Amino acid sequence: MIAAIPALAADEIKEGPRYGSDDMAGHYVQTPDAKLYYERYGNGGRPLLLLHGGEYGYIDEFGDLIGAISKQRTVIAIATRGYGRSERGNLPLSHRQFAQDAAAVIESIFPNGEKVDLLGFSEGAITSYILASTHPERIHRLIAIGGPIGSYGNTLQSAEAPPLTPELMQQQVPGLVAARKKIMARPELWEPLIRELDMMYRAPSFVKQDEVRAIKAPTLLIAGDRDQYTRADHLVDIYHLLPKGQLAFIPGCGHVVLDCKADLVIRIATSFLDEADQ
Repeated sequence: MIAAIPALAADEIKEGPRYGSDDMAGHYVQTPDAKLYYERYGNGGRPLLLLHGGEYGYIDEFGDLIGAISKQRTVIAIATRGYGRSERGNLPLSHRQFAQDAAAVIESIFPNGEKVDLLGFSEGAITSYILASTHPERIHRLIAIGGPIGSYGNTLQSAEAPPLTPELMQQQVPGLVAARKKIMARPELWEPLIRELDMMYRAPSFVKQDEVRAIKAPTLLIAGDRDQYTRADHLVDIYHLLPKGQLAFIPGCGHVVLDCKADLVIRIATSFLDEADQ
């Protein structure tokens, strides 16, 4: 499974910008089958594009990171199709489709071919590998946090993992489920979205090894050393596939490192993004 339960319940969200439903920062890009929502913060430096995690995840999980990095950079946080304010559309869900969607947002915001930095968490990290591989001309640097390249890299094999159902999520985090539905244009699509995502995660391979080898951008892998979903040795294998790879394990943390040690993750990420190009 690629999802992770956030540390904060819906009624414990910090005061400040309503990340993921901020009318002042929100914008839309029209694709052939769906309107995709994104939020833009800051105004300076090379843009950083954020791709959030799956199922439990959304733009708001990047709150601390957006607040810190938008002081120096433009930050673009995309809502994956079907999540939050982004429409579901009618195309099948896949990480490749998510990568195409992200490329469409980049093209809409930066039509002159500017490169952006890219950071993806969990499901977003998987998507980021594909985006960096298929659109190397648009990606300057990549940070992938807690993202396997196939279900075989999960701590639990996909076939062994119990399905994540809307009913289970309702039992686990009813407040979060209510908050997610509240900002959806069509909340009745929440349950089919979760069922479709669960099936998507059971595919044995999300990203081909040759695609990882083809990533030209300097790439930093970050993961908690106690990640419940992605094996540490699998992350090491991905690191060895990367032509320009770096790897950082966050000590004492599970999957959601931005909840566990946000300051440390932000320092590592910022240092990597600010490195001089070789």
